[in-house]
Amino acid sequence: MDNEEYFSGQCPIGRAAARAGDIWSLMILRDAGRGMTRFEQFRLSLGVAPNILTRRLRALTRDGLLEKRRYCERPPRDEYVLTQAGRDFLPILHALAGWSARHCGGGLPMSRVEDVETGLPIDPVVIDRHTGVPLGERPLRLVQPEK
Repeated sequence: MDNEEYFSGQCPIGRAAARAGDIWSLMILRDAGRGMTRFEQFRLSLGVAPNILTRRLRALTRDGLLEKRRYCERPPRDEYVLTQAGRDFLPILHALAGWSARHCGGGLPMSRVEDVETGLPIDPVVIDRHTGVPLGERPLRLVQPEK
């Protein structure tokens, strides 16, 4: 299956990965969730080459996770702000970070996310909205759409 098939295929994981599944996109979305909006902020935070950053910002904008806004006319300068779809993606990043902290740390210190109001570290868990049961605790099945 090629990438174009993932963009419109039946698998929701494939659709999401096609839009935000590469490392640079995930890190840009992480930084946008931390309040960064400008090209130079992303470049300095990530240490990414400008041409790669330009391509990823363009793709994230095209795919509806970021919105490009002009903040200066002379010289023309844009900022990149999370859309609702981008904000809805942030809990996925936190869940990914929680998984990584539990399974990929190797005993090394890692950054963590804290609740701003309480100062307590978060321990993200993905639950089913209807049952309140954490996903991964019960068997699940994939149901294909009817044709």
